[in-house]
Amino acid sequence: MELFGTDGVRGLAGGKLNAMNVMRLAIAAGIHLRKTSKYNKILVGKDTRRSGYMIENALVSGLTSVGFDVVQIGPMPTPAIAFITENMRCDAGIMITASHNPYYDNGIKFFDAEGNKFNKEDEGNIEDIFHDMQQIENTFVTKKEIGRSVRIDDVIGRYIVHIKNSFPKKFSLYGKRIVIDCSHGAAYIVGPTVLRELGAEVIVLSNQPDGYNINTNCGATHPEALAKRVIETRADIGIALDGDADRIVIVDEKGEVVDGDKLIGALAIHLKTEKKLANDKVVSTVMSNQGLEDYLASHGLKLERSDVGDKHVLEVMKKVGSNFGGEQSGHVIFSDFAKTGDGLVSGLQAFAYMIETNKSASEAFNLFDLYPQELVNIHISRKRPIEEIEGVQELFTEIEAAGMRHLVRYSGTENLMRILLEGKDKVILDKMMEKTTSFFKKALQ
Repeated sequence: MELFGTDGVRGLAGGKLNAMNVMRLAIAAGIHLRKTSKYNKILVGKDTRRSGYMIENALVSGLTSVGFDVVQIGPMPTPAIAFITENMRCDAGIMITASHNPYYDNGIKFFDAEGNKFNKEDEGNIEDIFHDMQQIENTFVTKKEIGRSVRIDDVIGRYIVHIKNSFPKKFSLYGKRIVIDCSHGAAYIVGPTVLRELGAEVIVLSNQPDGYNINTNCGATHPEALAKRVIETRADIGIALDGDADRIVIVDEKGEVVDGDKLIGALAIHLKTEKKLANDKVVSTVMSNQGLEDYLASHGLKLERSDVGDKHVLEVMKKVGSNFGGEQSGHVIFSDFAKTGDGLVSGLQAFAYMIETNKSASEAFNLFDLYPQELVNIHISRKRPIEEIEGVQELFTEIEAAGMRHLVRYSGTENLMRILLEGKDKVILDKMMEKTTSFFKKALQ
């Protein structure tokens, strides 16, 4: 069984992520971490899914069985785990979440002692240990070496202070009316609290998690209700988070959803204006629109591209010496404040930009045009190597000859193929998308 995907381990709770597999995964992670452990302590947080209880207990059992102490902090955003792991001097942090997936899925994300997501080498080592039952059985400890678990409920204050410190002290949100959609997820407490403490009038949506309603017709993947409430309340702006609050979607005062690439472009130029953008470089993924790259180039900035996933964005940021990057989907990384996408940090930086420039949201985040782009997800029954599909190279050649950019890949977390086409002629783009989706549906049925 393959464990790790694009962003940690993810799958059906009770299926791929059943109690036995999770406990073995925890033991494997503990064995891997033993080599570098300084504090003998691992942090565990989660989002609001009902299955989080099962997975949390299985993780604790596995980690304590190989001698680690565990600190459980309950529902918290993914970026909070990254921050608190380093802040509390833990050897690692574990976040139980399937991010934007439906409630019946769950997942596990690992962070090292410095709050960085595990790299492929770490994940590969853990996966090798997971499949080595003899090594696992020879690693259990006894007597006084068995670890213990403690639950701490007040660490949320540390994260709130950290988030507020990312917002310039010269500014206030007083007089701003903000609608926030918490997606019935991990930020249902911390999100509204931060905004209120900074002075905003806050209207809160989707902050009543019941274990099953996370991401259901709300949050970053469904901003329709947020847009409607922004108009109804005449709010200045609306922000939607996903289940673990590492993504943000912004709705302007007119109820229009701000494209993720336009958000990245506007914030990048603002950072340059403030002389806070390192090396005049911005990192985004292969999914980002060519319009973003051209806009940044017109302002003397270079766009570096990474593989999909905020972990890969951060890797390239470190490589090229940039402190800002993000994904079209809403993961935005300000590495001066966070080591992963952080919806709340990104929201506060967007508010600071609006206040500094005295612009409305519709003015602030609509600075350039995007090229026509279509992204279609098709459900598949198997994931054949794309390059081995008969006729695929001829299809790609035809797409390129029509002057279009293409990206075809499998989802790392779901049985989906994602097809992205981009070009300057919408009519030709639509026809080619129809042909492309038909081709892959037939090839992968």
